[in-house]
Amino acid sequence: MSRRTRSREVALQVLFQEDLNPRADSGELVPEKLGTFIAARLRDDDLREFAKQLVLGVKRNQEELDELLEKHAENWSLRRMAATDRNLMRLGAFEIRFTDTPPNVAIDEAVELAKRFGAKQSSQFVNGILDKLIQK
Repeated sequence: MSRRTRSREVALQVLFQEDLNPRADSGELVPEKLGTFIAARLRDDDLREFAKQLVLGVKRNQEELDELLEKHAENWSLRRMAATDRNLMRLGAFEIRFTDTPPNVAIDEAVELAKRFGAKQSSQFVNGILDKLIQK
């Protein structure tokens, strides 16, 4: 497992938790609590920062990411998707749209996490939708 893969895994945990148990305080993640959660799981400062940027970036752009994913997920609404799949796709879409991560790397990482944390068909589902984001 690459070092950044572990950061993505921790980011997924935060996004999954936030998705299932949204905070009452206008949906904003409290940076101190986020930092504490991430610090307890990652030792390296660069990896902590990467995980934090992923989480905050997804949350900051979630409306746009959700619209993009719904547009490419034919016959699926985000709320009908498994929470793991939904958050993996948000994470992958964020990396594709807003970071310098090569799109194929972002998709591969999301697919590998789907294999580890999702259902039997999750990796194919996540791959299919994220792949549509990079097709011209």
